[in-house]
Amino acid sequence: MTGPGRRHPADAAVAEAAAEAYTRIVAALIRITGDWTLAEDCAQEALAQALSRWPESGVPDNPGGWLMAVARNRALDQLRRASVERRKLRELAVLALTAATGGPAPEEGEDVVDDRLRLIFTCCHPALAMEARVALTLRTICAVPTRDVARAFLVSESAMTRRLTRAKTKIADARIPYRVPGGPALAERLPGVLAVLYLLFTTGYDADGEPAFAAEAIRLARLLAGLVPGEGEPRALLALFLLQNSRRDARRDAGGDLVPLDRQDRTRWDRAAIAEAAGLLRDLRHTGPYVLQARIAASHASGDADWPAVAHLYDRLAALQPNPVVELNRAVAHGYAYGPRAGLAVLAAARSGGALDGYPLALAAEADLTARAGDRTRAAGLFREAAARTHSEAERRALLARADEIT
Repeated sequence: MTGPGRRHPADAAVAEAAAEAYTRIVAALIRITGDWTLAEDCAQEALAQALSRWPESGVPDNPGGWLMAVARNRALDQLRRASVERRKLRELAVLALTAATGGPAPEEGEDVVDDRLRLIFTCCHPALAMEARVALTLRTICAVPTRDVARAFLVSESAMTRRLTRAKTKIADARIPYRVPGGPALAERLPGVLAVLYLLFTTGYDADGEPAFAAEAIRLARLLAGLVPGEGEPRALLALFLLQNSRRDARRDAGGDLVPLDRQDRTRWDRAAIAEAAGLLRDLRHTGPYVLQARIAASHASGDADWPAVAHLYDRLAALQPNPVVELNRAVAHGYAYGPRAGLAVLAAARSGGALDGYPLALAAEADLTARAGDRTRAAGLFREAAARTHSEAERRALLARADEIT
């Protein structure tokens, strides 16, 4: 028994299994049935059954396999009751599901990962508008609730539900193949897929993110780099993920608070991941945006960043891929390379268009540069304003601690 307000251990097990298995269940069912809505509904039904059964029966030895089996059986039941008009599709899917049921529950093997990679390429099909690609990816790949996807796009939940439905309908009506393309089509879709993997990784790496998403992004990036060994950007993206993730264990202290990069215990960094990333970047002459970002991350992973070199890399990245977040990071790099006033000048230019107004990380960067320039009172106020605007509790505590530290 658990007391009032206490979370049952089975609930935590369901949450962990959902983070690990939801996307692969949806991806596998879409491949077999061709029906996005059915796949998502059956995955959700499996989670609901786990929440009701596991507290009484106990957590199974293979939670992900249990969820897959329940979702697969639910899909089989629904397809057997499908209308006559869908008989042929139903018969094919029932055969596939019945055959799948006869084998062991899928694990983290190559075939399952391929399903998720196919799903990403399908979400990134050029027939879909970019906004639809991102929204579909957030909902299907990252399992972000529809209400949160809607909030990100500043629309109502009902409006986002309609957009997602239209995107799935377009995929079905256009008979967009559920596969990884080859030849020119692969090259055409590759940038969008890389962007989706980056989104998936950052969803897991954010201060309050789900680590399973970051691990999943690394697995898929590794697979993608193997599919296109002659392309530099997939290798660089994998290197970037490895470098960023190498510091995961050092990002928080014993109390769970965020630790700034310059104060992290470097003995807790994953040196094997850093070495693998260095090998991926070695002899890579391509200069795309992910190569530049990976080289910046590699400089930080050295433990003694060459700030003028980092600033130069950000200059090149801003020229290649201009956007407010790149300019924000460029301002920080210039502040460390050439002094805080130089950084503030770059930041002021970046904020002139209004895109960074109220952005917590922009306020935090301005606060840090302002403190280093000598105006600690103003800097403390900026740190507190950033803390008030962030949605991350871990970031809020870190920003308030920084404000207290300089006053």
